Amino acid sequence: MSRIGKQPISVPSNVEVTLTDSLITVKGSKGELKQELHKNVKVIMQDNTITVSPIDETKFSRSLHGLYRSLINNMIVGVTIGYKKQLEIIGVGYRVAQKGSKLEFSLGFSHPVIFEVPSNIKVDIEQGKTNIITLESFDKQLIGQVAADIRALKKPEPYKGKGIRYVGEYVRRKAGKTAASK
Repeated sequence: MSRIGKQPISVPSNVEVTLTDSLITVKGSKGELKQELHKNVKVIMQDNTITVSPIDETKFSRSLHGLYRSLINNMIVGVTIGYKKQLEIIGVGYRVAQKGSKLEFSLGFSHPVIFEVPSNIKVDIEQGKTNIITLESFDKQLIGQVAADIRALKKPEPYKGKGIRYVGEYVRRKAGKTAASK
């Protein structure tokens, strides 16, 4: 059995959890999240704790056990505290500008790259030596996917390190070509 899945989830007093047959809804101060439950997982809510258990002892059911416990816990943390991701743009002439719900990137291409930001995500841009994009949301899956999509626009390259990367991400650098000696 999963060590993570065995742990009960405590529900704070300001969070409202609704459990039906195959759907769990978590509502808090930051927003509302819904998650479909798999038929091989049983979710029990007693007092202010939620426990997740597998229906049977098959390998598939046991693997879903820890997954759904983590998903429900991430939903509760998201609607109470929220999640934050930061990306930095490094490179000469690389910059970003916010225009409404869109981000306009200048990444060394012949054209600007327009990125549509979902409505659940709040974007803040710090201009400076490196542009830092801060994404905030209550949905961990959504913010992770949007950050990965933004990073995929121009991944950091290994020779000069130019591109979009997460703040604190280490990019392994390669040595460039050396001149042939005669």
